[in-house]
Amino acid sequence: MTNDPRVQELITLKTIAEKLNQSNDLTTMLDTVLEKLLDVTGLTTGWIFLSDGTSDYEFAADRRLPPALLHQDKQPMRCGTCWCLDRFWDGRLKNAVNILNCKRLDDAEANRLGDTCGITHHATVPLRAGSRNFGVLNVAAPGKEHFAGEELALLQAVAFQIGGAVERMRLHALEQRRAELFTKLGEFSRALSVVVSGGVAPGQLVDRAVELIGEHFDWPAAGMIEFLGDDIVLRTVHVGGRTDTPFIQLPMTDIDMCNRAAPKICFQEIKSKPAEWLLNRPELRTVLPPLRSATAAVVTLGSGAAAGLLFVGHSNKTHKLKRIDEEVLEAIAEHVAVALESARLEENRRELARMEERNRLARDLHDSVSQMLFSLSMTAKGVESLLSSEQLDSARSAVKDMQSLSKSALKEMRALIMQLRPAGLEAGLVQALQQYGRKLELDLAVHKSGIRELPHAVEEALWRIGQEALNNVSKHAGTAKAEVSLILGGSEIILRVADKGRGIRNRGTSNGLGSIGLSTMRERCEALGGTFTLASAIGHGTTVEAAIPLPSVTERGEEP
Repeated sequence: MTNDPRVQELITLKTIAEKLNQSNDLTTMLDTVLEKLLDVTGLTTGWIFLSDGTSDYEFAADRRLPPALLHQDKQPMRCGTCWCLDRFWDGRLKNAVNILNCKRLDDAEANRLGDTCGITHHATVPLRAGSRNFGVLNVAAPGKEHFAGEELALLQAVAFQIGGAVERMRLHALEQRRAELFTKLGEFSRALSVVVSGGVAPGQLVDRAVELIGEHFDWPAAGMIEFLGDDIVLRTVHVGGRTDTPFIQLPMTDIDMCNRAAPKICFQEIKSKPAEWLLNRPELRTVLPPLRSATAAVVTLGSGAAAGLLFVGHSNKTHKLKRIDEEVLEAIAEHVAVALESARLEENRRELARMEERNRLARDLHDSVSQMLFSLSMTAKGVESLLSSEQLDSARSAVKDMQSLSKSALKEMRALIMQLRPAGLEAGLVQALQQYGRKLELDLAVHKSGIRELPHAVEEALWRIGQEALNNVSKHAGTAKAEVSLILGGSEIILRVADKGRGIRNRGTSNGLGSIGLSTMRERCEALGGTFTLASAIGHGTTVEAAIPLPSVTERGEEP
């Protein structure tokens, strides 16, 4: 083999390049390349610190350290700072430096930690690719206090190769992390949609959202900060696989720029330095571990108001959160904001439905029971005058009218009470509708297929829809005969109420199947993701059908 230094340099660079291309694991690559570098250069010791240019670093690789630096699992290399890192951080380390007296070796020798094997100095080379800095490479040998220019040039070339490989591997890891996080984001979004469809309150939704973050992502800590009057509140945290609601209140005055009129500004202040803020709050140390890195995202509602601040954090300094973590958390915050808006809209919708129900009952009371009671009152006055004039036959006839009116009023009142309270559902939906039909004096033919336990919300919605449909048969169909069919499939349930009556001449009227009755049944059905249809023909009757999807669960032998 030739002894030409230039040929040796090319061989060294070729060998290093081959090793760099053989692994996609950063730790393995650094260990292998460091070993090969020492072999081809004849040096005995080397180590690598990785750092993003801040005052923190990772002791990433080492080969053949002297016993003094191996003390207590290499503690001298993992703690404190040194001259080479100080120069790297303050921007003075631009190229390979010849020679730095090693502070870590000096300290180890002063503290009598072990043999330094005659090593006192080392060459220091910055690891970088383009304008990005990744750390420093140090190499040394016993008694060596000087590196020639050719040696430094070779070390500089190797450092450039290592820096390029570090950047390539980090970009590869970043893309893998991005793909992984966005896959989990999709799973989180689907799980959150299921929670929203269950109709939970906004507060419970926040707690469940934080729990889902902990279940779907690998961040060790997650939580939600909310505003509550004059305080900010740590509402929910997920740490160590457990979700808690500590509800710790912190005064807003403790944070610069806090403004009750602009809470988003306050949250942005927390968001700018979430790790420092969370660590500096003594009240939070009982529920959160010491966080080395954290990121946060404001949950902004459609109105522009800040509902809260989601945060996630890591306690391990070797797993610092990256920009991609922040991007995904911001996407999570948007999903949570949409879910909160949906929950609030659902609350409003339910309140409007309750108001509409009260209005409908008031209207029915006025149209039926109230008018009957008024007629009963007027008839009673007539009976009084007839008795005073001794017109007994006419009085007896009026009393019979009063009995008929009171019976009809009682029937109407019982029907309205049944609509207010879904009694009888414990016996099953079909039997409840049969019983309700008998109260309305209807002749029902009932058909059912499939056996399965129904979710409470689905059962009550179908009960209300069936009530409304049977009421309309009783009042408007002109027939006492009707058919009720309940069909249970694997993925949906269908309720069908049909009659052979007069049919609907004008669906826009207020005859019960008009704008109010029809819209009420349709809203109940569509609120659960179902479809509502109505078919009617003059002289051929009316059919009402509600189809509601069901969750995939194990069928049970209970009558619905």
